Amino acid sequence: MSKITFLGAGSTIFAKNVLGDCMLTPALQGFEIALFDIDAERLKDSENMLNNLKQTLGSTCVVKAYSDRKEALRGAAYVVNAIQVGGYDPCTITDFEIPKKYGLRQTIADTIGIGGIFRNLRTIPVMLDFAKDIQEVCPDALFLNYTNPMAVLTNVMNTYGGVKTVGLCHSVQVCVPHIFEHLGMDHSGVQWKIAGINHMAWLLEVKKDGVDLYPEIKQRAREKQKEKHDDMVRFEMMLRFGYYITESSEHNAEYHPYFIKRNYPELVDRFNIPLDEYPRRCVNQIERWKTMREEIVSNKNLTHKRTLEYASYIFEAMETNNPFKIGGNVMNTGLITNLPKEACVEVPCLVDSSGVNPTYVGDLPPQCAALNRTNINTQLLTIEAAMTGKKEHIYHAALLDPHTAAELSIDDTVALCDELIEAHGNWLPSFK
Repeated sequence: MSKITFLGAGSTIFAKNVLGDCMLTPALQGFEIALFDIDAERLKDSENMLNNLKQTLGSTCVVKAYSDRKEALRGAAYVVNAIQVGGYDPCTITDFEIPKKYGLRQTIADTIGIGGIFRNLRTIPVMLDFAKDIQEVCPDALFLNYTNPMAVLTNVMNTYGGVKTVGLCHSVQVCVPHIFEHLGMDHSGVQWKIAGINHMAWLLEVKKDGVDLYPEIKQRAREKQKEKHDDMVRFEMMLRFGYYITESSEHNAEYHPYFIKRNYPELVDRFNIPLDEYPRRCVNQIERWKTMREEIVSNKNLTHKRTLEYASYIFEAMETNNPFKIGGNVMNTGLITNLPKEACVEVPCLVDSSGVNPTYVGDLPPQCAALNRTNINTQLLTIEAAMTGKKEHIYHAALLDPHTAAELSIDDTVALCDELIEAHGNWLPSFK
């Protein structure tokens, strides 16, 4: 019996999407679906939900929950990672509230920036523990990372964990449908190419019947910018730098030095930037789960339709050798020639029985590569901090972050990092 292991299975809705997809995939019938989570109650919820789903869908997959992580991993062909270390309370609250004292405001704080740096620092040790177990009990498994910060964690698992890892983000497959629907255009039959880094990959080409659609997209976007809408940052970046970015405007507002500025508070309103969006989202999800729990966990008639999540399509391609194209996060082995080789990049990948095969992109447009490098700088210094245990590299990562550097002095940046290290306490390893 082949095995798919899901780490962080207490993420019940996401587990339903990914594992429900697997239950609907003919090539994956008979697989064991192994669930692991450190929250026993949420683990049981997901187990009950998936067993109900199995019955409704008529799947022959076997659902099994484990209290021992290593046993959950033993013999796995595929591992899906969806953990969040520290959760909303206390760690997300810490990531937002302490920077506010210094005048540094954030929207999502899960990729780079101060929030992204500290989310990485508390997650990397846990991921490397996963890697040790995988090397021992399922060394040939493919590790699918869905956890943010995507680029750094995928990089660490490949570079230091010795685990075959691909990072998967929802933003690639919805990028073209989103902008076309937003602009009132039909995206059927559209061909597109996306490459860059996670959350800042670029829609490099968008054509239909050989015709470049960017001129029409930009014309409509200029008109759209005359009114308030929820994608103003990305439209502004496209109109200024030439290409549309995969990840949402609330994310991208904090990846650049241009939008969230104390000395220009009107920019937040002008570009409709939702400050503190992620904490609000967390609170709403916690409240919503109280009512959703019974509807999902104990619903004997629960059903599912296959989603756009890449996981089941990757497994299917590897099991059947029928190729499937994804946008994957992989190490830059000469794939994007004007980004650092140490970086994790997001590029088109072909999946078949040989695994995930990244494709060559070449040079990005120079302005796009330059913007990517500003974020890669912080990513690589965060990895340096995590792997050396040196506090000075935490400072370096923060000082090189575009948003932080645009707002804070060197002294305030260092003081903020020190306060966050102290506030996180045992959620972080010790730094010297």
